[in-house]
Amino acid sequence: MFGGIEAGGTKMICVVGFDPDHILSQTTIPTTTPSETIAAIITFFRDSQQRFDSIEAIGVAAFGPVDVNPESASYGQVGLTPKLTWQGFNWVQALQEAFALRVYVDTDVNGAALGEWSWGAAQNLDTFLYITVGTGIGGGGMVNGNLLHGRFHPEMGHIRLPHDRQRDPFAGCCPYHGDCLEGLASGEAMRQRWGTPAQNLPPAHPAWELEAEYLALALSNFIFTFSPQRILLGGGVMKQPGLLDSIRRKTLQYCAGYLTYLADEIESLITSPHLGDLAGSCGALALAARGHDLERRENHLV
Repeated sequence: MFGGIEAGGTKMICVVGFDPDHILSQTTIPTTTPSETIAAIITFFRDSQQRFDSIEAIGVAAFGPVDVNPESASYGQVGLTPKLTWQGFNWVQALQEAFALRVYVDTDVNGAALGEWSWGAAQNLDTFLYITVGTGIGGGGMVNGNLLHGRFHPEMGHIRLPHDRQRDPFAGCCPYHGDCLEGLASGEAMRQRWGTPAQNLPPAHPAWELEAEYLALALSNFIFTFSPQRILLGGGVMKQPGLLDSIRRKTLQYCAGYLTYLADEIESLITSPHLGDLAGSCGALALAARGHDLERRENHLV
């Protein structure tokens, strides 16, 4: 049995269990200050330990930037997030001080990707991407069977896109890059551009045509760069009816026939996560299970 934390910018979803079908306990905690939030998280897991068998490890699928290198002295530490009070907070340190457990940390999108690989729409794949389009935009996934890391974790929401300022004079909302993908196509960008949250915009509003174009431009770049077997599109913005089909059509347009297989495979290539809103929390469980199993195998070999 494992513990999982989907650490979001507005709320933390904490779970205890084995997999999506066997969640024994769950709670949602508002994301306020680190001291207040972590105190509530610790209380939840202590209560869970008293009610159930012991928890083997805890996984954290966290908003970024965050240090995801287990060999780093600052593993689990939050970087220059816009949530200023969380800058410098260390998930591993805080949880290991409270529990004698191993703690495994990755980004929220990598966690969701691992959840989908373990139990959802990416099972049996070794190269795929998970893109979330919500208040912000983030991306993660697997390449050749390994979660996508490098010098740092991916920041797919900050790629640059063509921006026709005559058609779309909105300057973008990213505090660092202005009109990057997140600055142009996130839920916050839509709110600022159109003066109302995305969910309030009617289906015929021109916002959705523009949104599909920006996301299709990004996906065509990712298809050429990573050659993924599948791209999963999650997040609140993607709940808009018809948006997924529009993105598929425009992605084909921007790929311009260069990849001959796309026309026949576009619906399976670009699709929705199967775990839905459970992807993040179950991904955190999967992080704990994967890390625990890898460590056991390494110790056995030693």
